[in-house]
Amino acid sequence: MKLGCCYYPEHWPEAIWAEDARRMAAMGLRLVRIGEFAWSRIEPEGGARYEWGWLDRAIETLHAAGLQVILGTPTATPPKWLVDHMPDMVAIDEQGRPRGFGSRRHYCFSHEGYRAECRRIVTALAERYGAHPAVVMWQTDNEYGCHDTVLSFSDAAAASFRGWLAARYGTVDALNAAWGNIFWSMEYRSFAEVDPPHLTVTEANPAHWLDYRRFASDQVASFNREQVDILRRLSPGVDITHNFMGFFTEFDHHDVGRDIDVATWDSYPLGFLEQFWFSREEKAAYLRQGHPDIAAFHHDLYRGCSNGRWGVMEQQPGPVNWARYNPAPLPGMVMLWTLEAAAHGAELTSYFRWRQAPFAQEQMHAGLLRPDSTEAEAAPEVRKAAEVLAAIGPQQTAQAPVALVFSYAPAWVIGIQPQGQSFRYLELVFTWYSALRARGLDVDIVSPEADLSGYRMVVVPSLPILPEGFADKLGALTCPVLVGPRSGSKTDSFCMPEGLAPGSLRDVIPLTVTRVESLRDGISEPAEGFAVTRWREDVASDLAPEWADAEGRGVVYAHANIRYCAVWPDAKLLGLLVERMAAEADVPLTHLPEGIRIRRTRTHVFTFNYSAAPVFVPHLGLTLGPASWHLDPL
Repeated sequence: MKLGCCYYPEHWPEAIWAEDARRMAAMGLRLVRIGEFAWSRIEPEGGARYEWGWLDRAIETLHAAGLQVILGTPTATPPKWLVDHMPDMVAIDEQGRPRGFGSRRHYCFSHEGYRAECRRIVTALAERYGAHPAVVMWQTDNEYGCHDTVLSFSDAAAASFRGWLAARYGTVDALNAAWGNIFWSMEYRSFAEVDPPHLTVTEANPAHWLDYRRFASDQVASFNREQVDILRRLSPGVDITHNFMGFFTEFDHHDVGRDIDVATWDSYPLGFLEQFWFSREEKAAYLRQGHPDIAAFHHDLYRGCSNGRWGVMEQQPGPVNWARYNPAPLPGMVMLWTLEAAAHGAELTSYFRWRQAPFAQEQMHAGLLRPDSTEAEAAPEVRKAAEVLAAIGPQQTAQAPVALVFSYAPAWVIGIQPQGQSFRYLELVFTWYSALRARGLDVDIVSPEADLSGYRMVVVPSLPILPEGFADKLGALTCPVLVGPRSGSKTDSFCMPEGLAPGSLRDVIPLTVTRVESLRDGISEPAEGFAVTRWREDVASDLAPEWADAEGRGVVYAHANIRYCAVWPDAKLLGLLVERMAAEADVPLTHLPEGIRIRRTRTHVFTFNYSAAPVFVPHLGLTLGPASWHLDPL
């Protein structure tokens, strides 16, 4: 796995570039990402008058030090002159307000004028640097959708949406029927009458919202594809990536992943722990380490988004600047995060950033160097990580015993109509993943379209809209399968299926969901060895429940090798399910102490201690210190 950093030569005096490059190479870094925010320096004014000199010299300086370059397209930050030239290119938020100039991502994916400008600047970059020997990878744009920018409600988006609907439905009568627009007299006479689903008195039609989310996701994918097509033509053979984000579901990353070579993501475990659903106890226990499954979950997710090739484009090296609270990593954590990426098969890990900026929005975000160019705390850990990686050699992943089926559409469906405030698709998936990892299991996170036949266990936390043929795919498996609540509960047009939930899954497990209820936070209904919280479904079936609550209401049903879980499972129920399925599949488990995780490659077993204290690890027969790791050959 190559190590790298994110560098902004335009932020620093040219006189220090060569010394920066020398120090990067001496630290063990081999890759440097540059250019993704540099449009205003590349093209200070309109008219295709480019200033290439500084970028030429920056690339040559890095190349002379033996460093390879990941060159970003600068389309995440259109310059002021461009916004002034076409002010309607900015996105419009859900409240009808423009997302104005002064930070980044101030563009609408649907604005054809802006797309044309993007094609122009990407073409110019690729023509100049597409064959440069230092450029080994392109990054398209930066963090699509960051700052809630996937959804735009601009005139350009509205016009594009109408065309998207016409292509999808053919006739407005078909649209009216699919959306159920007879309800509340919402019928349209033509596609021209359809607006984006915002600024309505109460909630808009959920089918309208779902199609708008599908449309917006398609716009991200097509925007990316336009850049990829240019780069492939003008820079053949050079890998292309995009840097995805953590816990982000606003567009379908599988769609974007099909067009790139390497999926990368931006790993900020401490910020994610603070910003998302984790309990006060978890936030205290993992304050300076991050939850032990945050990084791994995303490693496995993005490994499944582009045929197994993936990496970390931005690795947190110190306190970040954007969370509610921003603690510093425990000593050893930066190295642990680095080695865990290697254990999951990453091709690269790049630290954000080389030097902390003393100005603008990210001046409180740590780097490998402080603003005065002295080394920050992470630098020695990076140097040591480079030595360890060189010593252990390349790490390749093998197919895991467990497949976890993940899709982006369930996050949209459940987010549009949650029915219970605490029913969050991402949290549900993460808790299932964590239950597997806590028992020493490696996991492949795969799309519903993936081939599941080689796995020894398959889990589907929730899949409200079942892709055509998916139930048959599950029915053809002989391994244990677990399907979670709300699966098969909606049709493709966001209606209840004929015969009720779980839709076509009734062909493989004979049951019907007759009623659902959501439970307020703090409500816990007892069962033997676990409790029911958040969500439960009433099930009609000739099957006797495999697990029931204290009142005899069914919780889990099994038929042959397939199980259906009709509740939001707590950690204890998930543990019972994983252990029973593993026994049925003859998959060995390793019961790990709190905070300990393992990951196997083809050649090694990595053990990581995410705890802030020493932990005795029974399967190793030794104690691991806080934020430390252990490596054994297989």
